[in-house]
Amino acid sequence: MRAGKRGKGRGWLLALFLGAGILLGAPPADGFREMLACGLIRFWYPLSAPGERADGFCEGELDPSYREYLERTMLSGEADRLLEILENSRLFSGALGDEAGRQTAVQESALSLGTVAGARLFDSARAPGTLYMEEQLADYDYLMQHFYTVHPTAAAGRDFMKADAFLSADFTLENRGEEGAQILIYHTHSQEEFADFHEGNKEATIVGVGDYLTKLLTERGYRVIHDRSVYDVQDGKLDRSRAYTCALEGITKILEENPSVEVVLDLHRDGVNEDTHLVTELNGKKTAMIMFFNGTSETPDGPVDYLENPCRSENLAFSFQLKLCAEAWYPGFTRKIYLKGLRYNLHVRPRAALIEVGAQNNTYGEAKNAMEPLADLLDMVLGGGH
Repeated sequence: MRAGKRGKGRGWLLALFLGAGILLGAPPADGFREMLACGLIRFWYPLSAPGERADGFCEGELDPSYREYLERTMLSGEADRLLEILENSRLFSGALGDEAGRQTAVQESALSLGTVAGARLFDSARAPGTLYMEEQLADYDYLMQHFYTVHPTAAAGRDFMKADAFLSADFTLENRGEEGAQILIYHTHSQEEFADFHEGNKEATIVGVGDYLTKLLTERGYRVIHDRSVYDVQDGKLDRSRAYTCALEGITKILEENPSVEVVLDLHRDGVNEDTHLVTELNGKKTAMIMFFNGTSETPDGPVDYLENPCRSENLAFSFQLKLCAEAWYPGFTRKIYLKGLRYNLHVRPRAALIEVGAQNNTYGEAKNAMEPLADLLDMVLGGGH
């Protein structure tokens, strides 16, 4: 936002204010940064007078909460630039501390602009990745651009893609201290292999990855069933035309026998162009990227009546919270959530998710490594936050 004549007219007041601070004894570096990052914004760059609009905005273009967030972000950006000018001057040399201290001040200034989305799920002050504000996510277009890829078969309307509803859902497991299984892991496409699968390494499949996730979650105190059944082979041949139907029959029986199960995870391995390698590095390990996948049971032509999903809102909220935690704690680990128009058996539980782990050109080791941050993300959401 422009300072204009009002900003320039206050220059001598700013100099007097800061000079008096030096004469009277400058506050500690942290307090000085906080003063600049917070108070100076309002002093040096006043908000628009009644009837004025900040440059670039028109009434009605954006959701009001998001428009307000953008205005405040513009103010913060001006303050950050002023911080740089001041800390590089001889007058304030060293007053702002080292680079780490300045970064802390900038981060604290950013957090002051709004409410951190998902803060109850993780320690936002220590998160190394991207923090989103509730005010940002209130804007439908911003939400869809940053979190979703929508297949042409899928409807993803404003009526049900609502971040506030997603954030308000509580997926803390209810039977933590009781007996009985809590989590079911299965594989609609059990025959999906990784790049280093061969006769001597037959475990390099999505089922082997499920074994490792089962181990990690069990070590964290969860009671897990791993269904290793084959649903995509018919009469000895690979046949995925009925895989979801067969898988539904299989998991329905398991859930009837284990009504305490609250979480159902269908682990897959994606297929991509050969020149695409879905890998990142986390904790010094090459790690396959993952993707949360949702079916909306609705196409642009309307709901798919024969694939009704009473759990759709909860399914969407569950994957959104997992993705939000990943952005904060494991930047670069997750791809955008993929939406398609069918159901994909996600209707069986509110806490149901389909998760694509890497692709055909990832190694088994990369895929297994991905289960470690995934287990952590599940623990954040299912455990009620850390």
